[in-house]
Amino acid sequence: MEKLRFFMPIGFILVIAAFSAVFMLIWNWLMPVIFGLVTINFWQALGLLALARLLFGGIGHGFWRRGRMHDMGENPIHKRWRQMTLEQRKEFINKRRKFGFGHPFGRDFFDVEEQEQGKDNE
Repeated sequence: MEKLRFFMPIGFILVIAAFSAVFMLIWNWLMPVIFGLVTINFWQALGLLALARLLFGGIGHGFWRRGRMHDMGENPIHKRWRQMTLEQRKEFINKRRKFGFGHPFGRDFFDVEEQEQGKDNE
């Protein structure tokens, strides 16, 4: 486990470097010919990838967010739902329907009765 903790950052850096190198090669192969732009070096490619990540990918999404969410453990909403009785679940769903939550065409994707019937069949 300690080896994994040591090699993860190195692997991450290598993956970033590989993406930057591939980006640089593709840019230098296509952009000067198609659009008449200048060629770029490795560090400029890395900077463009970082800029694209900030502009289009946001901060805190993707790999990092999945990792944090996974480390949080069990989802508290799912835990609370499993602790509800059938009557509490029906009341919850009816309250949501009253305020306009549900399928727009009148059929809900989630019904307690269908869920309970599915459990009985298993």
